[in-house]
Formats: sequence, structure tokens, C-alpha cells
Amino acid sequence: MSSIPPQPAAPVASADGAGAGHSPVLAGVITAVVGFSSSFVVVLAGLAAVGATSAQAASGLATLCAAQASGMLWLTLRHRIPISLAWSTPGAALLATTGGVAGGWSAAVGAFVGTGVLIVLTALVPRLGDLVAAIPVSLARAMLAGVLLPLCIAPVTALVDSPAAVAPVVLTWLVLLRPAPRWAVPGALAVALATVLLSSHVPADALVPTLSWTTPAWSTSAMVGLALPLYVVTMASQNVPGVAVMRGFGFSVPWRETLTVTGLATIAGAPSGGHAVNLAAITAALSAGPTAAADRERRWIAAVTAAGVYLALAVASSGLAAMVAAAPDGLMQAAAGLALLGTFAASLADALAETADREAVAATLVVAASGVTVLGIGAAFWALVAGLVVRAVLRAGRPRRAAA
Repeated sequence: MSSIPPQPAAPVASADGAGAGHSPVLAGVITAVVGFSSSFVVVLAGLAAVGATSAQAASGLATLCAAQASGMLWLTLRHRIPISLAWSTPGAALLATTGGVAGGWSAAVGAFVGTGVLIVLTALVPRLGDLVAAIPVSLARAMLAGVLLPLCIAPVTALVDSPAAVAPVVLTWLVLLRPAPRWAVPGALAVALATVLLSSHVPADALVPTLSWTTPAWSTSAMVGLALPLYVVTMASQNVPGVAVMRGFGFSVPWRETLTVTGLATIAGAPSGGHAVNLAAITAALSAGPTAAADRERRWIAAVTAAGVYLALAVASSGLAAMVAAAPDGLMQAAAGLALLGTFAASLADALAETADREAVAATLVVAASGVTVLGIGAAFWALVAGLVVRAVLRAGRPRRAAA
């Protein structure tokens, strides 16, 4: 096992206050529906930002659904524990702010393959896990917060530009946020999709699910500026917290096997547009917690059910992608921004928890949010560089100040 130290987490309570002992089948359906609806718009936006056409983005969404479902079935049936997989939502947000890379969509696909290779290598080479663990958590969270910030601003600008279309989406999210926070984002998205159906035309041929193959191309700038940050944010924001959530419910995740499965799934899905598959973090609590079943030994059924629902959603992905493509400007961006607000808030809180590193955290955040590209390499990479440099300078000066 890699030496990345997943920290134990306290059991996560149901987001809407539901009691324990529900049907594991129902819990599995909720896990997949909430996981999918809360972030599929972010995935489509991220793939489009790095050069995917609407058809290629739809293909990527369907591929991710199928890949994570297959991995969940393998791991859950093999170990009889509720292992939930997901696409990397922070990774998709990273794509959305990175934008086009040198070499276009095919180079981005090559970077996805590179990310999968790094995940598999983490399972095989413990030293690589040590390098990831050496990145201060505060800086990794600050990088993610900086990546998310421009996306979280979208609901504000969209509300000003298109109040009639966006206001119902924001109001739905706000009304549901306190009584049923789990359903706030799906509810807002449902209102957004209803707006599309009422105001836009969706071609019937776009509803047929298809996969689009892209031969990967290799670009140094894409590997450094996209694959490496995507790997770091996936490991730090999904895989390690996912293990911690499972430990909080008393389940031990087969770490190396899970990394191998998700890494291979990422490699296999990349040519069809999938960017990264990983352990679920937030939605893991829905299938592994007491709301899935009072009996821990039956909670694996929830994960198997979720996998089946994800396979069904893969078939529906093309239609949903077509609706997103037909949406008025700003509408889906607003829904995506609302979906990421919780992740942004948590990342920012974690980043600022270590008071000694706040200047380094601030430097990391602003560079990541700037969206700059230097030497063909995106802002996420330079944000980590900036944060590490500032942190090193500050820590190098502390012994001298203490001695004085």
C-alpha cells in the first residue's frame, strides 16, 4: 500500500436528516442520481473547455458512467463492501478553467491517459504516493479553491446578464438548501433543464447515445500542465478523502487494488473522452452510511445498485448533453457554479486552517484563479509552484527569526 496517510473520518450523517435503516436498493439509486445530477454539467463544461465537441463531451460523460459502474461492480462484488466510484468533479473543474491545451483535444486525451498511468503507478510504486503526500494539504486545497473560484462566480454574472432564466435556478437552490441540502443542486439543475425544454430546440438525433474515439496525442505541456494537476487534485480531493469516509463507517478500502482499477478505467476511458475515475468522497457516505442499511453487512447492495443506475444514466448521457448544449448562455454555467459552491467552501476552509501557511495559500489560490498560461502550461501547475516557493521562503526565515 502507498504511504499516503488517509486520516480517519467521523461517520457522515445524512445530509437531509433521514433516519437509519433504509433500503440499500433505494440508497443506491439516491447515490447514483445525486452523484450524477450534482456534477454532470461540470464534466461537460470541463471537456468542452479543453477542446471536446458536443459529441465528444457526451461520449466522455457516457464513458465515465460506464467505467465507474464497471469498477464499482468489480470491487464491491469482490470484497462485499460498498465501494463507490465517481468521476473527478474537481478534475472536471480544473479542465474548465485550464482551457485549450497545445495539441488540442487529442493532446488533452493523451493527458487523461497520463493521469491514469500516474494513478496506477501510485498503486505499484509507494514512492510516488510519498511524493503526493509531501504536497502540503493546505496548498493542494488552495489550488482547488483557486480553480473553482471563477466557476463559482458564474451564477452571479449569469444572474445579472439573464435574470429571467437564471433566477428560478438560484431560487430553487436557495429554497432547498436548508431543508434538503442533498437535493438543492439536483433541484436547481432540474429547473435549468426544464427551462431548456421550454425555450430551446433539442435535435432528436442528438438523443441517441454514441461513443466518439480520439487517438491520444502526446504533448509535454499537456502532461505537465494538465495531467499532473489532474492527478494531484484527483488524489488529494477524491481518493484520499474517499478512503477516510469509508474508514469512518468502519470499512477498509483495498487501496492498491482500488487505485489500479480506477487508474486502468481512466486509461481505458480516455480515448472516448473520460478524464478521470476515482473513489467517491461525498456520495460514498450515501451508500456506506447507516442510511443505506442498519446492517453494515448489507450496504454493499447499495453500491451494486448505484452501479446499475450509472449504466442506465450512461445511455441517457447523450440526451442530457444535447440539452446542455442547447441551453441559453449562462444558464448551465450558473447551475455548475452552484454545484461547486460547497466544494469551494470546504477547500477554502481546509486551505486556511494552517495559519502559518496563509501567505503561501493565498499565493496558490490567486495564481490558480488567474487562469494564466506560461510556456504552454496552465495556472494550476504554476499555482502549486508559487505556493511551494512562498512556503519555502517563509519557513526558511523562521529559524533565523526565532534565534534572533
